[in-house]
Amino acid sequence: MKQVKLGKTGLEVGVAGLGSGGSSRLGQGYGLPKEASVTVVKAALDMGITFFDTAAVYKTEEIVGEGLRGHRDQVVISTKAQVIKPGASALGDDMASPQQIRESLESSLKKLQTDYVDIFHLHGVMLNQYAYCTEHLVPELMKMREEGKIRYMGITERFISDTNHALLSKAVTDDFWDVVMIGFNFLNPSARNSLLPLTRQKQIATLIMFAVRTALSKTSILKELLQDMADQKLIDQAIAGDPEPLRFLTDKGVAQSIMDAAYRFCRHEPGAEVILTGTGNKDHLRENVASICGEALPQATLSRLEGLFGHIDSVSGN
Repeated sequence: MKQVKLGKTGLEVGVAGLGSGGSSRLGQGYGLPKEASVTVVKAALDMGITFFDTAAVYKTEEIVGEGLRGHRDQVVISTKAQVIKPGASALGDDMASPQQIRESLESSLKKLQTDYVDIFHLHGVMLNQYAYCTEHLVPELMKMREEGKIRYMGITERFISDTNHALLSKAVTDDFWDVVMIGFNFLNPSARNSLLPLTRQKQIATLIMFAVRTALSKTSILKELLQDMADQKLIDQAIAGDPEPLRFLTDKGVAQSIMDAAYRFCRHEPGAEVILTGTGNKDHLRENVASICGEALPQATLSRLEGLFGHIDSVSGN
């Protein structure tokens, strides 16, 4: 496993991180027994993964805690608390109190079987919620950091709704975030211009999510998305009408699959540090890790992707 330093935190981790959310949630999303999901976490350790990301809302913290039992000093654990009250609209302003954020952390610590988490994020924040977070929730995070319950403070965007990074474009101008989680893939590489130059300048660590989502793993969904993009005049109609619009990615000497290309695209983007991947299948995880640790795509391929999608900031790939 290739290693990378997480910005100004100084933490050194593998470039591939195990994510516990998404549609899979370590296999819980499609009915995998809990013990089997724990086995995936243990397998990740054997593959050299040292960064593990979860969240209260994923309901996978207990699985991660069980899988990492006995290895706490060898890994970096990242978890999150939602900034809205339970049952409230993710896009609304019915916000959680500082005490509820504290209670979320305390619950996470018990489930993860640890006294502290390395990174604690405010989860899926929207721009209209950010002022409340900085005024009311950030001071509570700082208190919990002083108490030793968290080491570094992070914030994640709601990329599925905030595809042009309005929240993080604001957040990275503040100085109290150590880590940010960014949606980034070759269908929407807009963070390349709006975020990554500043995170590099300020040494804010970056975790990359959405490297591969539904559109890049299911051909039928990709075709629907490309047609929708063509209807909006974001891409040429000929691309949407092509039965294999991305076949150039699997040409000889390029990539083994679209997903292989997608992970390698993200991994070698300047400023992208940890690439998150999630699955409930050990073999699938091994393939994804191999892709993340693979070589950069050929420059001609990167240029072609830039020509096709470099201007896109309105899709997530989900």
